[in-house]
Amino acid sequence: MNACPDPEASVRRQPLLLSRYAEALFWLARYMERVENLARVLDVTDTFVRHGVDQSGWRSVIQINADEERFSALYGRANAETVARFYLAERENPNSILSSLFAARENARTLRPLIPIEMWNQINVFYNRVRQFSKEDCVPSRVSGLCVYLKEQCQTHAGIIDGTFYRDQGWAFYCIGKYVERGDQTSRLVDIKYHTLLPSPEDVGSALDVSQWHALLRAASGFQAYRRINPSHMTPASVAGFLLLNDSFPRSVTRCVRQIEIYLGQLSSGYGLRGAHAAQEQLDELRAALMDQSIQQILSRGLHEFLDWVQLQFIGLQDAIAQSFWRRPEQSQQQSQSGGP
Repeated sequence: MNACPDPEASVRRQPLLLSRYAEALFWLARYMERVENLARVLDVTDTFVRHGVDQSGWRSVIQINADEERFSALYGRANAETVARFYLAERENPNSILSSLFAARENARTLRPLIPIEMWNQINVFYNRVRQFSKEDCVPSRVSGLCVYLKEQCQTHAGIIDGTFYRDQGWAFYCIGKYVERGDQTSRLVDIKYHTLLPSPEDVGSALDVSQWHALLRAASGFQAYRRINPSHMTPASVAGFLLLNDSFPRSVTRCVRQIEIYLGQLSSGYGLRGAHAAQEQLDELRAALMDQSIQQILSRGLHEFLDWVQLQFIGLQDAIAQSFWRRPEQSQQQSQSGGP
C-alpha cells in the first residue's frame, strides 16, 4: 500500500526563489501599500480641512511621513495645494505617490518572469496615468477625485495578485512586505493624530474633538469596523487600542505582526529557509510587547515613546529580513539609508 504523499515535502522540493526576486516582491508590496495608504490620508485630510474641522491636517500629513525638511526646502508653507502636489506628483520627493509607483513598476519589471501579465499591465498603465498628473490636477478641487482613482487602482492590484499569483515563496515575501508597510503606517497614523496634534504634551490622554478620531479611523479604513464593536462611544484610548491591538481589524499593528509571523513561519518550516530565524527573533520581541500590554498600560507609560519603539522594531525587522535573504554586505549602509532597492 502506497503511503500518503507529504504535502510539505512537496513544497520543500520546489526550487528556491532567487534573492533578487524575493527582494523585488517584498518592495513591490511595500510601495503599493504605501500608495494606497497615502491616498487614504490625503483624501481624509482634504475632506476634513474643506469642512473646517482640522485646519492642521495638511501639516500632519508631512509629519506622518517625516518629510518636514524636504517639504520646507521645496515649498515652504503647507496648504492644500502644496501638500497635494508634493505627495501626488513631486518627482523630487521619494515618498510621493509618483515616486512610489515608479519604484513599484521597476520592481515589477524585474519580476516579469514571475508575475502574471495582468499584474504587469495594471501596474504599467497605473504608473503611466499618474505620471501625467500636472500641477493643475493637484488643485484642491481635484484632490478627492484623484485619491478615489488611486485607491481603486491599488485595490485592483490587490485583487489581481490575490487571484492570479502562484502561492510559493514569492507569495510569502510579497505578503511580508505588505504587512511590514501596513503595520508601520498604522503606527505612524496613531502617533501623529494622538500625540503631535495635541495642543500640549500635558493633554495626552484627554478627550479630543470626536471628528479628529473620525478622521483617524477613516484614514485607516477602520470607521465602520470600529463602530461594530463600539457603537455608542469614541474615546482616544478606545480608538488607539483598536488600531494597535485589535486582532480582527486587518490594518491593526497586532494583526500585521501576526500575518508577518505566519509567512515567516512558512519560509522557515515550509521551505527550509534558515535565514528566517533571525527575522522571527526580531518579530517575537514586537509581538510580545503588543500581546502583553493593554492600551491603558501603553498610555500610562507613554504612547509616543511606545510607537517610536514600534517603528524602530519594524526597521529592525526589515533589516533582519534583508540581511538574511538578499542583502550583500557592501549594500547594507546604502539600502538602510534609502529605504528600498
